[in-house]
Amino acid sequence: MSTARRARFGRVRKAVLPVAGLGTRFLPATKAQPKEMLPVVDKPLIQYAVEEAVASGIEEIILVTGSGKDAIEDHFDSNPELVRELEERGKQEEAELLRGIEQLAKVASVRQPKALGLGHAVGCARALVGEEPFAVLLPDDLIDHPVPATQQLIEAHAAFGGSIIATEPVQGPEIERYGVMQTEPVEDKRWKDRLFRVRDLVEKPRASAAPSPYVVVGRYLLEPELFGFIAETRPGRGGEIQLTDALRRAARQRTVHALLYEGVHHDAGSKLGFLQANLHYALKHPELGPALRAYLKSLKL
Repeated sequence: MSTARRARFGRVRKAVLPVAGLGTRFLPATKAQPKEMLPVVDKPLIQYAVEEAVASGIEEIILVTGSGKDAIEDHFDSNPELVRELEERGKQEEAELLRGIEQLAKVASVRQPKALGLGHAVGCARALVGEEPFAVLLPDDLIDHPVPATQQLIEAHAAFGGSIIATEPVQGPEIERYGVMQTEPVEDKRWKDRLFRVRDLVEKPRASAAPSPYVVVGRYLLEPELFGFIAETRPGRGGEIQLTDALRRAARQRTVHALLYEGVHHDAGSKLGFLQANLHYALKHPELGPALRAYLKSLKL
């Protein structure tokens, strides 16, 4: 990535992680702990998102939190007493593991006083983001690839500028669970058949009325002008301000792209997706993988 091109469109240094949701789909497990702290193998969901952001060159993480989410902030805060206790017990590896989490990135937080939708949550980070492009990662969406999905968006932004939405194709009735984009292909050798201009967005359309198979996935690279579109967006169903609606306004007035990302996606915000994610990452785990694979093969399914 050339320095001139990066300077032209602005370096992406910050990522917003909305984590104020109630996690009702996982009750009673989330009655007294944030959904984002549920473990996938040996790490909480939120840590996967932070590690992806850091691996993509992000320097500052902005958590948009709500009531009962203190455990998320505590997870990335220093705990010298616990580190010292581990060292005194000879658990040096575990102590270094905790230090690594504490040093992952600069983490700041802002409160969303009431759950008023994803658009509202992102808008709460406006003062901390400032006037620069930023990433948004939804921790429910786990995407596994050697080149992190956020980095893929950053690279596309360096080439084209504008806001960019991660997408994947969905067919059949399942598409009714997503925001769906009306798209047209962008001719480009590097992103051949993977980059699209977004002309419109529809939230959870009927399958028969979906304008394309390309749905919104929980990774975004947004220009700071999106905050203005969010501020202009009126509440919709349930009194919520949706990010999809703000992006729809932006697509009609600015350049918005969708990038067909590369990677394996699990929707860990659903119980089935969460279980599938645990299997996926456990099978990749150097210690657990072989034994788990043998166990799965032994099952008479």
